[in-house]
Formats: sequence, structure tokens, C-alpha cells
Amino acid sequence: MKKILLLLANGFEAVEASVFTDVLGWNKWEGDGSTEVVTVGLRDKLTCTWNFTVIPEKTIHDIQLDEFDALAIPGGFEEAGFYEDAFSTPFLNIIQHFHANKKPIASICVASLALGKSGILKGRKATTYNHSTSKRKEQLKNFGAVVQNDLIVQDENIITSSNPGTAFDVAFLLLEKLTSKENAEHVKDLMGF
Repeated sequence: MKKILLLLANGFEAVEASVFTDVLGWNKWEGDGSTEVVTVGLRDKLTCTWNFTVIPEKTIHDIQLDEFDALAIPGGFEEAGFYEDAFSTPFLNIIQHFHANKKPIASICVASLALGKSGILKGRKATTYNHSTSKRKEQLKNFGAVVQNDLIVQDENIITSSNPGTAFDVAFLLLEKLTSKENAEHVKDLMGF
């Protein structure tokens, strides 16, 4: 069984987290059965961007990072306090652990900024929120990333994406990395993609 740590910052976007639970959950019951998602936060109760309240299964103090095979991180909004958690030392330490162990890391939208802040994107290709009015690409560049204009960017074990519209594609890409292309295509088909 491949265990995926779904790391949630306060102020995360629920839709960006739900793609991981849905795609990997579908795989658990209808695909090859090899994935299990564990939701983890810095606190016992989190508030999403649009005031949806979530209780993660565990807090970071309740887990052993070595038990996990991959890391998934949804983005969120500054106005909802996303960066307070996402840029915190405990959050960044988790990212660094997965990177040091060369395990897959999948991020959606501005979650790539937490990867950048952790230092793992220095000299690596990556992307982030791509709307023309956004300052996020410049921010990612300032963290040392080689910013790309693609919707989704893979650089070795790291997946970054440009907006919430890429969320399902990122989740399927993570599933493919953890299982196989054939299995990911099978789950896509079952889900109507």
C-alpha cells in the first residue's frame, strides 16, 4: 500500500485537496487498490479558503514521515491565512524530508510557493498561479525556481501546477507516478475523464 500524505495548510482550497482524496480513493476501491491518503494539518481543525471547516485525520505531531510514499499539497489564499501555515518551519520541514528522500511531491497552484520557500526548487523548473495580474510567478522566481509558463511542470520527483483548473491532472499524474500509466488511465476512465 502506498501512503500519501495530504498536507493541509489553514486557508487551503477544498477543491484542490479533494482531487487527491477522490482520485487516489477511486484507485483504492476501483483501481489497483494500492493507495491510501492521510489528511494531515498543523492543527486539529482547519478552515478552507471559503470558510469550509475540515478536521484532518492527523496533525503533524501524530505521524512518522518515513511511513509515507508521497506528498500532496493543495494551494490556498493569502487572505485566508494560507501562507501562515504553508511558510511555517514545521510545514517546510515536511517538504524538505520528502525531497531529501526523493519521494514524489505534487503541488497545485500556489502550493509551489511553499516548495520554493523550503528551498527545494532552487535551479529547478516549476510553475505557480499563472493569471496575468498575479505576482506569484515573480515570487516563485525569487525563491530560485526556473519558472515555466506551462500548466503543469514536472522536474524529477516534483510536480507543480499553475491554477486550480489543473488539479485533477496533477492528481492523475501523481497516481501514475505511484502505480502505472495504465492504471491511471483505467481510473480516469472509471471517473468519466
